[in-house]
Amino acid sequence: MSNITFSVEDKIIKKARKIAIDKNTTLTAMLRNYLKSVVEKESISKKTAINELNHTFENMSTNMGKRSWTRDELYER
Repeated sequence: MSNITFSVEDKIIKKARKIAIDKNTTLTAMLRNYLKSVVEKESISKKTAINELNHTFENMSTNMGKRSWTRDELYER
């Protein structure tokens, strides 16, 4: 497990520690859980976006028929 160091105002740290004590946990555990939830939400957001795109492609795609041209024919000048 990696360690990180960052700066936060003393009054915020004191209030956060009090909250952690009230929740019977530590400030480190609170931060770890917060970061974990951010990562999980991001992962869920990406999966949701991919699922929505796939759904759109499946429902909005249409059969264009048999291709009767080649790429070279399209780009002839």
